Amino acid sequence: MIEEGDGVRINLRVSPGAKRTEVKGLYGGDALKLSVAAPPVGGRANDEIRRFLARSAGVPVSRVEIVRGGSGRSKQVAIRGIGARAVREALGP
Repeated sequence: MIEEGDGVRINLRVSPGAKRTEVKGLYGGDALKLSVAAPPVGGRANDEIRRFLARSAGVPVSRVEIVRGGSGRSKQVAIRGIGARAVREALGP
């Protein structure tokens, strides 16, 4: 997790098509492993990632942006308007 001036960036390793969307722990030491209930079709998994992170962090969906890896399993997400400590408390590891 990288703290920036107005928020944080989080590295994710995503497994789409799961039974439910949830954080599964760490992946490779620097990324969160995230199971996503939506399939990786038509951007639905990315939309679910944004909604889940916004809901968990208590920020509007408009403050969550996938900045890298839009079509892959490894992603980087920016969440504006929240600090790293609050994100860690909301998401776990």
